[in-house]
Amino acid sequence: MVTGLVLIRLATGREKLTLKQIKETKGVAHVSAVYGRWDLVVDIEAEDLPSMTNILVENIRAYPGVSATETLVTTAI
Repeated sequence: MVTGLVLIRLATGREKLTLKQIKETKGVAHVSAVYGRWDLVVDIEAEDLPSMTNILVENIRAYPGVSATETLVTTAI
């Protein structure tokens, strides 16, 4: 299992629709709306790194209203 945090910046005026789409995405475990440079912090879970890439590229980044992302793959300490 691979987990990660995706920081997402949303385009103005599309926040509600994009948030709804992200919440319904397979692999998305939790979504937090935040203030600052990013608008959302999304916890994602996938079987492996290629599966995580698919969630990001084919889903989250493809949604209208997502203007930028930064992905942090979590690791054990």
